[in-house]
Amino acid sequence: MPRSASVCAFAKVNLSLEVLNRRPDGFHNLRTVFQTISLHDTIDIEVHEADRPRVELISDVEIPGENLIVRAALALLEVTGAVAEVRFRLQKRIPMGGGLGGGSTDAAAVLLALPALLERTVDSGALVELGSGLGSDVPFFLMGGTAAGLNRGTELYPLPDGAGDGRFGVLLTPPIHVSTPEAYRLLGRTAEVPAQASGFSAGERLAMAVAFGADWSSACVNDFEAAVFGQHPELAELRARLEDLGASPARMSGSGAALFGVFDNEAGRIRALTALEGVTPAHSFEFVSRSAYRDVWRECLRLEP
Repeated sequence: MPRSASVCAFAKVNLSLEVLNRRPDGFHNLRTVFQTISLHDTIDIEVHEADRPRVELISDVEIPGENLIVRAALALLEVTGAVAEVRFRLQKRIPMGGGLGGGSTDAAAVLLALPALLERTVDSGALVELGSGLGSDVPFFLMGGTAAGLNRGTELYPLPDGAGDGRFGVLLTPPIHVSTPEAYRLLGRTAEVPAQASGFSAGERLAMAVAFGADWSSACVNDFEAAVFGQHPELAELRARLEDLGASPARMSGSGAALFGVFDNEAGRIRALTALEGVTPAHSFEFVSRSAYRDVWRECLRLEP
């Protein structure tokens, strides 16, 4: 009999993102602090008996190229040796190409859910290895919450829950496509490792502030902003607008084009959403802690017969 589940794939923002140097493998070494947020895609999954492995995806938006959901499912079927037909229906709510990890979180959702639906066990190390092969952000979405990421962003260190306590988020998703490879090119990072500056990096200061429950707003940076804002000055204007409305911090996520602002109270968030109405798509969001992330997954995987 078929087994099914409906799962949430949450977006992320980078509370801090520093790009260090270009690696021999073509990637870049990073220091970043990831944070899951409440904006999410929904993926309905059905597993059926079959004579050979098959994967089918229906999406409410057209996704160019090979979808990471399909790649993740095929990789898991191969690793587990399961012979099944897997059908996915994707309700896409996370804007593509916004620096919010929409493709990576969908892939991670498949890696988390499909073993249970196949009634197979895959250890966490194998899942992380599969995720790393699909995308640099995928391993983070296997964890959720707040985490520091090093190297490609795949070396992860979970930070205590509570970074978003008492905070109210506004997410701006302007219809601007930012090419991630082009953003890296504009940064012009060389293969040389930069000399260590005195004191702690912004990412290290932010991680310590989160860990000790201190205010972390001033430690939020994004190295991509200068390069991307030079190409898209309207993004700089939107970030300045968030700051003028009282957001602290107000930053771009990833290589853009999404921007987020964090407010100390609901009144500030409502004021910002009202002021930005008709200017650019704007959404309210909450931070999703690691404990809440796990609770959602436990609820999602109460499998139907």
